[in-house]
Amino acid sequence: MTLRQPFMLAAMSIPPATSQVQEPAIQVQGLEKSYKELRVLRGVDFEVTRGSIFALLGSNGAGKTTLVKILSTLLKADTGTARVNGFDVAARAADVRESISLTGQFAAVDEILSGRENLVLVARLRHLKDPGAIADDLLGRFSLTGAGTRRAATYSGGMRRRLDIAMSLIGNPPVIFLDEPTAGLDPGARIEVWQAVRELAEGGTTVLLTTQYLDEAEQLADRIAILHQGRIIVNGTLAELRQLLPPARVEYVERQPSLEDVFFAVVGDDRDAGDTGRDDRDDRDDRDGDAGKGSQDHETWSSRK
Repeated sequence: MTLRQPFMLAAMSIPPATSQVQEPAIQVQGLEKSYKELRVLRGVDFEVTRGSIFALLGSNGAGKTTLVKILSTLLKADTGTARVNGFDVAARAADVRESISLTGQFAAVDEILSGRENLVLVARLRHLKDPGAIADDLLGRFSLTGAGTRRAATYSGGMRRRLDIAMSLIGNPPVIFLDEPTAGLDPGARIEVWQAVRELAEGGTTVLLTTQYLDEAEQLADRIAILHQGRIIVNGTLAELRQLLPPARVEYVERQPSLEDVFFAVVGDDRDAGDTGRDDRDDRDDRDGDAGKGSQDHETWSSRK
């Protein structure tokens, strides 16, 4: 899934389903899906509490994206049931689509437009009042105000991903699906996206994210489910999963710096200083690269002459 789906154009919100406050945000029971002889999902069961971050962990081909497609009504299951925000995904697909937002594996932003213009566009497509104010609020929430008037094509990977998630929040959907949200991002950009995801849950949004990164699930998730060969083989909190292993021996071990500590000590931790400095460096690098290229072309022409 690489493109923002059509349901992103839906109305702002819909009335809650009956008794949905008491229900989990997502309920999946006995879900199965096959492509001819290939059984992708083999009876998947889990629930996601409202306002929590649920990580679906698994290797490539485990069935994570197929499951997200079913929950977002892009694909029909062969058997089993699934409810999102209190609505059955098969019987009330339209209501489900108005309750969710889906962000695929790659940022689906219009690179010709500025960051603010991308947000205004989605707000207008949703027929919301004062789209400019909505855009400005989201730019501030995701630390993109300084870059709001710049074309999205000039954004770093982390900035582009944050803009993508911000676009998903327009209309205040109660449930968001993030499919491999940090795939292909550098370490600094990954941490920026992690912070954005944490803020979503703190604001009451239910987040289901798929990932193959163990540290990502460990850092973000309230609960973690491991999907293997089409089945959920374990589901619990990080503490509960750790109890599956023998108790650790208590020993005094001097803490060594993590690779993350080393990385930011070497490159400088400018995450809280905004993106302007990094972008300026990127711009200077681009100009230096262009200048070097021009010099090289001149030398080549001179040698030919």
